[in-house]
Amino acid sequence: MGRIEAICVSPAKGTVKTRVESAELRTEHGIVGDAHAGSWHRQVSLLPAESIAKVRDLMPDLADGAFAENLVTSGIALGQVTVGDRVRIGAEVELEITQIGKECHQGCAIRQITGDCIMPREGVFCRVLAGGHVDVGADVNLERAEA
Repeated sequence: MGRIEAICVSPAKGTVKTRVESAELRTEHGIVGDAHAGSWHRQVSLLPAESIAKVRDLMPDLADGAFAENLVTSGIALGQVTVGDRVRIGAEVELEITQIGKECHQGCAIRQITGDCIMPREGVFCRVLAGGHVDVGADVNLERAEA
């Protein structure tokens, strides 16, 4: 079982997100108040805390949300997921993995700040199948899609 280490939101796409202690996830929408929410396949982004820690070795002041990630997880193998796998957070929230990694656009603000945007390589994107309230510290479970 894993854990939510941070929740981050921003009002505009392509910007660093700000850490919050809790969030409301809406079914087929995403995180209420986040720029990436909407009717598409990348409603919520996840990034492993273990990946962020490697960058923090070089940049100790790196804040949560610097890679525009919504949810920072620990203790689950995000690097081994496949499209269709499910992520359950607490008792209510269910996410479906829809994309692994993404193309980073030229002039990416995150890359300019951090020197290397790990989101294109290590980010996982989801749509919200079942919404609900999420707090930092919530339990996270990964469920593999049936082959």
